[in-house]
Amino acid sequence: MREIVFDTETTGLDPKTGDRMVEIGCVEMVGRVPTGASYHAYYNPQRDMPQAAEAVHGLSISFLETKPLFKDTAGELLEFLGDAPLVAHNASFDFGFLNNELVLIGMEPISLERMVDTVALARKKHPGSKLSLDALCTRYGIDRSHRVKHGALLDAELLAQVYVELTGGRQIGLGLAADVGFDAASGREDVSVPAAALAAAAKRRDRREPRPHAATAEELARHKAFVDGIEKAIWAR
Repeated sequence: MREIVFDTETTGLDPKTGDRMVEIGCVEMVGRVPTGASYHAYYNPQRDMPQAAEAVHGLSISFLETKPLFKDTAGELLEFLGDAPLVAHNASFDFGFLNNELVLIGMEPISLERMVDTVALARKKHPGSKLSLDALCTRYGIDRSHRVKHGALLDAELLAQVYVELTGGRQIGLGLAADVGFDAASGREDVSVPAAALAAAAKRRDRREPRPHAATAEELARHKAFVDGIEKAIWAR
């Protein structure tokens, strides 16, 4: 199954009050394995950058004002996303900003049925624990030493590793494990073993002659003698 893990950086916390998306980073995964394909873009928000937001991601208006508007490259982004499920950390935040940008240019928002929230997965798997991306990287031993500031593509790459751990661990990439999906509508895992993986595994096995399982005459005689020595044995009925 093809999935896209993505992250956004913004001018603030709420698109309803005029905050805008200024960066998006996307990582493609197939069967929970990164393919190496990614999409990354900066956007001119056509507004100021609050100091608090710049302190988080380091993106200044002087840097962003030379970047394209979202409408100029929206088609490229949507083509990369395709119809794949979209995985994000605290996904309602990222979906809110992405869909706000789409609505502002007169395009249909992305269905929330495609949303997979790793915070919800982590809360279910590690109740009561810290659920930030940093905390989950620490829990799973994922190197984040190069994460000085938030960056959409870097955070998407880290989240892809976290997502693998949350949905079965690194053995998924061996190709013999079950392909564990997530049904956003029901909130349940959807487990199916790829037919190709089963066929390949069966082909690699050494063929063995079937072993005989029928009891010998001697074994049958010993069993009868044993049963005859039991009072009201149920095997004798």
